[in-house]
This record gives sequence, structure tokens and C-alpha cells, in this order.
Amino acid sequence: MSMKSRRQAKILELLRNHEIDTQEELASILRSTGYEVTQATVSRDIREMKLTKVPLQDGRQKYVAMAVDKDSQQYKYQRVLMDGFRSMDVAATILVVHTISGMAMAIATAIDAFQWTEVVGCIAGDDTIMCATHSMEEANIVRERINDMLQARLDLG
Repeated sequence: MSMKSRRQAKILELLRNHEIDTQEELASILRSTGYEVTQATVSRDIREMKLTKVPLQDGRQKYVAMAVDKDSQQYKYQRVLMDGFRSMDVAATILVVHTISGMAMAIATAIDAFQWTEVVGCIAGDDTIMCATHSMEEANIVRERINDMLQARLDLG
């Protein structure tokens, strides 16, 4: 097993046993367990492992690993989108998505996971996502796809 694989396995173990809410905290815990890591390494691991933050009851957040089961994964991402979505609007080639506080990172991860060719990438804050596309037309296509998912939720009651 490579050093990277061992480190990422350790990250999953740490996430199961601790409520880790920052990259700095994760890096610190990794260092305390013998892994020599930089902030950049931890950031790269978080991206590669598709870790996302979820809100806790006390208002804090923690990193979690999203499910890997491909059959249920699509549904889970749609569920995250439906549960945290508030509104959206197109600004030139950017789709701006507003979410419930603390849900932007999870929803941005979901949008990235859909692998829509129109989406160049997403940047998430606490409750806002900037979803970059190649054109205004593509931003509107993504908006319609999200609207279709939200409509499906309404149709289901």
C-alpha cells in the first residue's frame, strides 16, 4: 500500500472517530499520528477523496466521506441538492446557487459529482456556490437541470 493510500485510509478512520471541521485540524491530527503532511497535501486528499462538510446540530460542521456505492450515490447527491437548495440565478457564465447555511460545500460536491459537461467547476462558501460554465447558455442548461430535480421532489410530494 502506498504512503498516499495509507494516509487516505487514516483520514477516513479519523473522520469516523472525530468531528474534524477544518483542513488545519485534519493536518494537525495527521501529524500527531506520524504523518508528515502539508496543508496542500491535505487539501489535495480532501479533493481526491471527495470529502465534504455537513452541518452538526450545534451549528459547527464536520468533514465526511460521501458514499461510494454508484447506484445510490446519484440519489444521495440529488437528496443533498434538494435538502439544501434555496435559490439560484445566472450571472453571465456563472450559475450562483444559494443554499441553507452550511450546505454549500455538500451541494457543490453533488453538482461536481453529476459530471455535467457544461460545469467547469464550483467554488463554495457557507451558503453560496459559484458554478462556472463555458457560456450563459450552458449556465441556463445547468439551472434547468437543477430545476428538473427540484420539480421531481415536488412531484413526489
